[in-house]
Amino acid sequence: MKMRKTTLGLATAVIAGTLMMGVETAKADDSIFVPLFTYRTGPFAGSGIPIADGMHDYLTMLNERDGGIGGVKIAIDECETGYDTKKGLECYDAVKPKNPVIINPWSTGITLPLIPKASVDKIPVLSMAYGLSASARGDIFPWVFNPPDTYWDGLGMILRYIGSQEGGLEKIKGKKIGYIYFDGGFGKEPIPLFEQLAKDFGFELKLYPVPPGEMQNQSSQWLAVRRDRPDYMVMYGWGAMNTTAVKEAAKVSYPMDKFISIWWPGEDDVRGTEGAKGFKTLNWHGIGTDYQALKDIQKFVVDKGLSKAPKDKVGELLYNRGVYNSLLIAEGIATAQKLTGKKVVDGADVRRGLESLNIDEARLKAIGLAGFTGTLQLTCNNHNGHRPSFVQQWDGAKWVKISDLIEPMPDKVKPALDAAAQDYAEKNAGWPKRTEACDKPS
Repeated sequence: MKMRKTTLGLATAVIAGTLMMGVETAKADDSIFVPLFTYRTGPFAGSGIPIADGMHDYLTMLNERDGGIGGVKIAIDECETGYDTKKGLECYDAVKPKNPVIINPWSTGITLPLIPKASVDKIPVLSMAYGLSASARGDIFPWVFNPPDTYWDGLGMILRYIGSQEGGLEKIKGKKIGYIYFDGGFGKEPIPLFEQLAKDFGFELKLYPVPPGEMQNQSSQWLAVRRDRPDYMVMYGWGAMNTTAVKEAAKVSYPMDKFISIWWPGEDDVRGTEGAKGFKTLNWHGIGTDYQALKDIQKFVVDKGLSKAPKDKVGELLYNRGVYNSLLIAEGIATAQKLTGKKVVDGADVRRGLESLNIDEARLKAIGLAGFTGTLQLTCNNHNGHRPSFVQQWDGAKWVKISDLIEPMPDKVKPALDAAAQDYAEKNAGWPKRTEACDKPS
C-alpha cells in the first residue's frame, strides 16, 4: 500500500512536471502575430514588392537584433492579395483565427469592407496614408488608423505647392489643373474636395480617369491632356498606372516640372524613362540607407539571406515606405505593452497603443531612425496626425528633395472630413457609438 502511494505520488509529480513544462514551453513560444497583406504578383506588383520587402525586413530586423518587441518575437506571415479585394478578404478570414494584433490591407478596396469588421472582431486596421480619409476621426472610427496623412491632406499640400510656384495661392485663379487618377476608390475619393477647392480658389479642374483594366493604355487620356493644355497635372496612381502615365506624359511633351503626384510613385516608375526628369511627388520620409535602423536591416536581415529584396533595392523610396509602415506597427505594439504591462498583447491592446502613439525626436533616435521622418502623435479623436510633407523631384537618377515641409489645409480639409465621417455613420445603419475608453486626452 505504501508502495502504491509512493508510485501514485511519483506519477502525480511527473504529470505535474509535464504540465509545468508544457506551460513553460507555451510561454517560451508566445509571440505576437502580425500578418502582412502583400501583392508580389499582378499589375500592381511593381509597387507592392518593394513595400512588402520593407515591411517584412523591418519586423524581421527587430526579431533578429532585439528578440522581437519587449522581449516577444513577432510572428510574421505574408498573405498574397494580388491587390484584389476578394483575395484580400479571403486573407482576412484566413488570419483572423490566429488572433492578429493588427491588419494591414495595403489596398483601399480591401480596407473599406474591413472597416465595419474591425470593431466587431477587435482587430485594428492600419491603412497608412490610404483608405478612407474620414477614418482619421477616431471618435467615429476607433479601430481604424491612417497616419500620417489622408489623401485630402495630400491634395491640400499639392495645391499649396502649386501656389508657391505661382507666387501665392491666390495666383492659381484662372489656371487649369488636370487630375489623372486610378478610377477606383483610391482615385475617386479626392474628387469632391478637389471640386470644392476649384470653386474656392477659382481654378478649372479637368478630370482624366484611368480604368483599372486600362492602366497600361493611357494614350487617349494624354491626347486629351495635350488638347486641354492644363497648367499643372496632378496624379493619384498606383502600380503600372504610374509608369505608364510618366511615359505618356513624356510622349506628348507635357512639362514634367508641372506634373505632381501623390506619394506613391517609386524609382522604378521613372528610372530609365526618357523624359521623366523633372517629375515630382510628395513624400514624408527619407530615402537611402544612411540611418542606423536601415544599416541594421542590412546587417541582421539582408546579409543573413533573410530578405527577398535585392541589396540594391534596400533603401529605395517604396522599400522605405514599407519600413515606415512597420515602424508604426512596432511602435503601436511597444506602446501597448507599456500601457497594459503585458508582454504578449492582443488587438484591443494595440488599438490603445496606436491611439497613444507619440513618436518624438527622442524616440526616432532611440530606434535608429533619427532624421528619417517627422514626429507623429495620435490621440483618441485624431487617428491620422495630418503631418506636413515635402515635394521631391526626379533628377534623372534619383529623387531630390526640392521643398520645405508643406502643411495640409486643415481649414479646407477638416470640414469635408468631418462631414464625410458623419455621413458614413449615418448611411451605415446601426453604426456603433464609441464606447472604448480613452487612455490619452485628445
